[in-house]
Amino acid sequence: MLTAIAIKIEVVAVSRLWYRLLAVATIATVAMFSFAMLPRTARAADTGAITVDGTVATRYDAYQLFSATVIDDDDAGHKIATDVTWANGAVCQAVLPVLHDAGLDGSASAAQETAEWMNAGGHMTTALTAKLAHAICNADATSVALNADTAAELPCGYWLIVADDDAIAQNEAGTAPIMALVGGSAVTVRPKAATPKVSKHVLEDSAAAWQKAADATVADDLYWRLSATVPAGLTAYDTYTVRFVDTMSAGLDPSKVAASMRVYVAAGADGGFDAVACEGGNASSTPAKGWTDITSQCKVSIEGNAFTVCTGDLVAALGGADAFTAGARMVAVYNAPLGANCNQGATKGNPNEVYLRYPRSPLADQSGDAGFTRTPSDDACAYTWGLSLIKRSSSDDKPLAGAKLRIIDDRGRILTTDGSWSTDADACITTDADGHVELSGVDAGVYTVEEIAAPKGYTAFEGKRTVTVTAEGLDVKQVATAKPKVTVSVENPLRVDTADARTGSIELSVLNTPSKEAGRGFMPSTGDRTLVLVAVLAAIGVAAIVVALVIKRGGGRREK
Repeated sequence: MLTAIAIKIEVVAVSRLWYRLLAVATIATVAMFSFAMLPRTARAADTGAITVDGTVATRYDAYQLFSATVIDDDDAGHKIATDVTWANGAVCQAVLPVLHDAGLDGSASAAQETAEWMNAGGHMTTALTAKLAHAICNADATSVALNADTAAELPCGYWLIVADDDAIAQNEAGTAPIMALVGGSAVTVRPKAATPKVSKHVLEDSAAAWQKAADATVADDLYWRLSATVPAGLTAYDTYTVRFVDTMSAGLDPSKVAASMRVYVAAGADGGFDAVACEGGNASSTPAKGWTDITSQCKVSIEGNAFTVCTGDLVAALGGADAFTAGARMVAVYNAPLGANCNQGATKGNPNEVYLRYPRSPLADQSGDAGFTRTPSDDACAYTWGLSLIKRSSSDDKPLAGAKLRIIDDRGRILTTDGSWSTDADACITTDADGHVELSGVDAGVYTVEEIAAPKGYTAFEGKRTVTVTAEGLDVKQVATAKPKVTVSVENPLRVDTADARTGSIELSVLNTPSKEAGRGFMPSTGDRTLVLVAVLAAIGVAAIVVALVIKRGGGRREK
């Protein structure tokens, strides 16, 4: 009698192992089970049905660890298992060394003895379960393929279910290995897994804000931000690396990407992405509180207008598995200006796209490309505008060549003859044969126009005149919804002729008044009041002389 009692105590102790195993080694809801002496009403079965539910992955591999006789205990509401033995020698040889390294007595080898140790002291952690799965997979143990949402019949016993990495598609992720007891009534396993997310923004200098769209001047620093979130609860990973894969449009210049790249990480999946401060259109390289600069641990590979940023181990960067379990946020910031061949206007813009490659599952090999899958892509877009100033005669709108203008942007830079911006205070630009001065690829802002010298026969305007270009509709949640609108206001004698946001074309006229000597003899120019007064007085004088002569002649005839 005492012996029977002792056996029952041991078997009940083993039952607690599997309760704990389900709690720490799965993220699915599975049937509760225990070991116990078979009640007289129990009915055994050789096989049981199992279904892996959900859309985490499309296919799974099931490895049997232990064989057992399994029935349903209707009174207790869980399953009862007896006659526990190793499923086969290959599984036993793969699993025992891992458990011995974790603390199981080196002489222990029996299935029940092993199960008792796994139950004691909370040995069966998620990390240990993942190591068991690694060992079983590496040993090429026999597995049974399970298709998601499809019921399958398996021999009764304890099964380790692992997502098939080759069947994990875009925006999917394998979960931690799942333990399930199969037998009796059908079992449904519901894996739950969250995947990383990635987004992209560009720095709008006028607002010092990260947006989905911004406008900028060609060749000026233009900062882009890649941000990613690793969800909380990824407890089965020993290491975790991700790769930003970025593709820039042809209108963006990749020459500054590598030197400017900075990568930061912060613990926790919740929170913002303000890893650095932004001021005056520049992104600071000093990390904000709570963020760690891991640039030195990352590798940047550039090929044409595409590049990859591969992070180091995020688990180590955050200080260990406990911190990583809470999730992580990553930010990569780099400089990619608009190039001379960029698109002007809102019709095309200059998009920049990114997606994130992340480990397929805790069992995936992260040393090569095969162990990764990817998120959907996200994008941001940069716009620029073309500003054309045409020197014209105020009398007939005729274009005028040879006018010398000084054009200054809101950063105090002066437009030069080659179309670039300079700090040379003496720089100016001369209108061509068609009267044009071109500002190709400019940001919205305030521009100042001075006339240094007017064309021959015309009078230059005095002082400075401003041109204000305003772009609206850039602060949107998705690039696809951006419909930029451009408005322009000027000061006399400047005139707005066209402002088309679609093509990015803005045309202004700079009007010149003909001077006094400009081909009209003594006729005054329109609006010259002094010359008008002189002409009127001259006409009055001529009329008076004529009248005097007429009177004089008339008087003489009367005398005769």
